[in-house]
Amino acid sequence: MQGVLTGFAVIAVVIAVGYAIGRRGYLGDQGRDVLTKLAFHVASPALLFTTLAQTDLSVIFSSRLLVTALSTAAAAGVFVAVGVVRHWGVGRTTIGALCSSYVNSGNLGIPIAVYVLGDASLVAPVLLFQLVGVTPVALTILDLSGKGEKGPLWRRMLTPLRNPIAVGSLAGVAVSATGLRIPAPVLDPLTLIGGMSVPAVLLAFGISLCGSTMPGRGPDRHPVFLSVALKSVGQPAAAWALAAGVFGLRGAPLLDVVVTSALPAAQNLYTYASSYRVAERLARDSILLSTVISVPVLVMVAAMLG
Repeated sequence: MQGVLTGFAVIAVVIAVGYAIGRRGYLGDQGRDVLTKLAFHVASPALLFTTLAQTDLSVIFSSRLLVTALSTAAAAGVFVAVGVVRHWGVGRTTIGALCSSYVNSGNLGIPIAVYVLGDASLVAPVLLFQLVGVTPVALTILDLSGKGEKGPLWRRMLTPLRNPIAVGSLAGVAVSATGLRIPAPVLDPLTLIGGMSVPAVLLAFGISLCGSTMPGRGPDRHPVFLSVALKSVGQPAAAWALAAGVFGLRGAPLLDVVVTSALPAAQNLYTYASSYRVAERLARDSILLSTVISVPVLVMVAAMLG
């Protein structure tokens, strides 16, 4: 359980520092916005590019990845269905669907993969699927909904190529697929810049908690509770059912897919919500609650299947 506790401790400390910065006003009134824009437009694209450019893409061809994809689609699909029926709007429904299914595979998934699963590479398929598959689709929907689908069709179809995070992800995949070796003078600065991504996201998240009410209250409480229930219980349950019942996974492979599916909603979802000025409170509350609830869930999963 050291990996679970260590991963959450690191996240909690950085968020707490962000909260203290916000309380003291060290970064001024625009501190959160600056950190969010830094992460979204500069640091996160650099991080995704350097990560994917050095990843063996053969890891995506596995039954584990298929289980992850199907369980992600199941959790997100339930939220979308409810959002359509309840008329929550495209932006809010998209962010809620992400919070219901997009796991924290980076800053939390990696240490848990190392300390609980024993291999950091086991989280790579989830990371690749989310960055290359889920993120471009979701951000394209947010882009198009925000612009009201104005302009010619060819311009709308090229929306992913104008998004910095999607560009960074796809460029990294292209480099990895072609086997190109990036010279150190080029790679090292990008790696250094990418290192700012996770701290910037967590600090901005901590600043956003200043002066806020308790999570799960207000007009977004129903979407929040639904997304947290799907993320914390629905997605890992779907992953277990698919892995054990459909693909016949047992032992370590079964533990791998269920643990990764039980990870909480990723902090960068708040960056997306903030960047598009949509469902920010829904993202913040869902991330916070799913992170808290995922601690006992991960411990229980590791105890039952480990």
